[in-house]
Amino acid sequence: MTGLPPLIEGLIGYACLVFVITVHESAHAWTADRCGDPTARMLGRVTWNPLPHLDMIGTVLLPLLMFVGPALGIGAFTGLLIGWGKPVPVNPRNFRNGERDDILVSFAGPLSNIVMAVVALAAVRAALFIAPGAELVAVACAYVLAPMAHLAFFLAFFNLIPLPPLDGSHLLRPLLGFQGRQVYDRIAQYGFIVLIVLVNTPLFDLFATAVSRMFRGLAMVFGL
Repeated sequence: MTGLPPLIEGLIGYACLVFVITVHESAHAWTADRCGDPTARMLGRVTWNPLPHLDMIGTVLLPLLMFVGPALGIGAFTGLLIGWGKPVPVNPRNFRNGERDDILVSFAGPLSNIVMAVVALAAVRAALFIAPGAELVAVACAYVLAPMAHLAFFLAFFNLIPLPPLDGSHLLRPLLGFQGRQVYDRIAQYGFIVLIVLVNTPLFDLFATAVSRMFRGLAMVFGL
């Protein structure tokens, strides 16, 4: 089996990224609605239609730069696109159980991506079992399902980093005391800057390596 042209492979990767982000944001919106806040549902965010979830920077410009940048001499493409969707609007005052529901809504996105990774790997295992040796099946597994599983798994844990604006910040804050929350809220103002700095440090490389090892362990469960 020959490899796909880089442009086609990149477009497939981008489609996978958009799908992973769409499911992630839709999970936030659906869970918020189930917890009593209809804000996202009224704005059309409980949907797998990617258009309402697209963020001009996180879903369009950044992935495009990651893919096209190397051709322009800007960085090196690692084969794993990263991005984010438009934040889901939430009104915590509508929640039936404030802090608990905020945690549930925040965790729903990463959980949806972990479930997606498991389903995609299961689909790879099933496809290879049903049609072993079929070139079309091999291409779908190698260039669509397996990369999408890896991407979904990675973004799930990336979003669990306890830094604003990531979902992990909503999971950490309720565990802090009053003074801890005050300090955390001050840091949160610069969360995006801290995150950008973190991504460009060896610490993030260690994080990415650890997540990749966990993904390989998950893939081994399915005999892949």
